Amino acid sequence: MARVALVTGGTRGIGEAISVALKAAGYTVAATYGGNDEAAHKFRDDTGIHVYKWDVGDFEACKDGIAKVEADLGPVDVLVNNAGITRDGVLHRMDPAAWRAVIATNLDSLFNMTRNVIEGMRNRNYGRIISISSINGQKGQFGQANYSAAKAGVFGFTKAVAQENAAKGVTVNAIAPGYIATEMVKAVPEEVLKTKILPLIPTGRLGEPEEIARCVVFLAAEEAGFITGATLTANGGQYMT
Repeated sequence: MARVALVTGGTRGIGEAISVALKAAGYTVAATYGGNDEAAHKFRDDTGIHVYKWDVGDFEACKDGIAKVEADLGPVDVLVNNAGITRDGVLHRMDPAAWRAVIATNLDSLFNMTRNVIEGMRNRNYGRIISISSINGQKGQFGQANYSAAKAGVFGFTKAVAQENAAKGVTVNAIAPGYIATEMVKAVPEEVLKTKILPLIPTGRLGEPEEIARCVVFLAAEEAGFITGATLTANGGQYMT
């Protein structure tokens, strides 16, 4: 029986690529989304992947949603914490709502999702938890104090939870993408991409969502059981750790 993989924010952008790659690797995939019904339904129809709608920043919604996924598909063996939003602005002008929204979706969601699968994984002596951070959680970014703080928090969460669960066969890792050719990045004016972003990337190009998806498939594999508490950096050499 195929292992079940649950991907938050799994119907668009990097999450879409992750969901598709995990399905191709033989997993039964469930993808969550927060608001865009049209895009989610098209994704479902195009891929045959199960989609579920809930707010990953809400603990009870995550609890109920995961229970629904497990009733439909079986126990979750692989959790990919991918959902994320931006509400950019310099700190001296940032309102509390912009701070809270980003922290809730990008960081609180790791607790909300992982807390609701971790006991089952421990009981089965198997699990893979993979959280998508960002280069900006490693180096910081002007106008993104909220986003950078949330994405930096992913690393501490990953290392702590990895230590707590290693003896139970549960690995916990993070991936830190750089600039990836998603809808959001492609919306940046071409002149800004050419003059401000690409010159900072030694490979001279944006990454592709499928390249991050391949990182996830690697860490999700049974053969990756000796890798835990790690961060896999995929940024074209822009920021080396």
